[in-house]
Amino acid sequence: MKKFGFITVFVGLMLLLAACGGDDASGGSGDEVAKDALIGVAMPTKSSQRWVDDGNNMVEQLEALGFETDLQYAEDDVDTQVEQIENMIVKGADVLVIASIDGTALTNVLEEAAAQDIPVIAYDRLIMESEHVTYYATFDNFKVGVLQASYLEEALDLPNEEGPFNMELFAGSPDDNNAYFFWDGAMSVLEPYIDEGKLVVQSGQTNFEQGATMRWDGNTAKSRMENILSSAYSGDEKVDAVLSPYDGISRGVIQALKGVGYGSDDLPLPIISGQDAELASIKSIIAGEQTQTVFKDTRDLAASAVEMTEAVLRGEEAEVNDTESYDNGVTVVPTFLVEPVSVDIDNYQEIVIDSGYYSEDELE
Repeated sequence: MKKFGFITVFVGLMLLLAACGGDDASGGSGDEVAKDALIGVAMPTKSSQRWVDDGNNMVEQLEALGFETDLQYAEDDVDTQVEQIENMIVKGADVLVIASIDGTALTNVLEEAAAQDIPVIAYDRLIMESEHVTYYATFDNFKVGVLQASYLEEALDLPNEEGPFNMELFAGSPDDNNAYFFWDGAMSVLEPYIDEGKLVVQSGQTNFEQGATMRWDGNTAKSRMENILSSAYSGDEKVDAVLSPYDGISRGVIQALKGVGYGSDDLPLPIISGQDAELASIKSIIAGEQTQTVFKDTRDLAASAVEMTEAVLRGEEAEVNDTESYDNGVTVVPTFLVEPVSVDIDNYQEIVIDSGYYSEDELE
């Protein structure tokens, strides 16, 4: 009996130890992770409403799960963002979610994160030239460009009309990898029409480098459009359409056009694309100025990044739907792509108001 009792107690203790140690070996249960984990969230700037929304959505969803958060904005200053990420590492961040200002400028600080075994999730902008990027959460960026260009194609009825139509081309910031995807997507639709002469770029500026807009800056776009108008449209030529990759650029272009008389009955504004469905641009669409934008629901993007965060903390694989497209120059980063949606005067109510993204009051 004594021997049986000893064995029983011994086995019981072993089972108890195994049960207690199981969570430790896997990094803890979901509840333990939620109580202890600090998530550093590095966003580029508050100057664009979409990044404010991104940051707020990330914090709301992470804190709802019990995580602690450290949200920082660098106001488009690369050195500031690097310093903020370094501070997050010092504070003991368990995961870093980074929307980079310059995708090539974080190699050293990501080495620091890797030395502390801190997973890194690239948020909307791919971090380049580093092997230490665990996942990438973004929108289908090539499709964004396709949606913009397809809208212009349909509005001008390019398959059926003879043309020629005058179009000017704007690209995003050359230090943001997404800008190239937007451009390539758009040009996959527009280039055949340019080649056949149905679309004419009077400025002659038809490549990415010529159209690039550093830091996506609206004032830079305004100045470039003013120069194009004065040099290439001084006669009877008028602008029929503008490919713009981002709402802030679109608004800068519109300012330049209105400055030389566009927006009247005699000289209507051209068809102008955009991206991010910023509040100011939805108002512009309602007012009949900007024509289209691409809505990227930051709530869905945040949800994807949060799911990735939970997965890496538990030592599990996150859900991805692209393992081929996003090569950062060192490694192909597993990616989850969220679907973008084209928005104009006909569907803005359904897409951005009925979904709760904006309220009626905000659009007044």
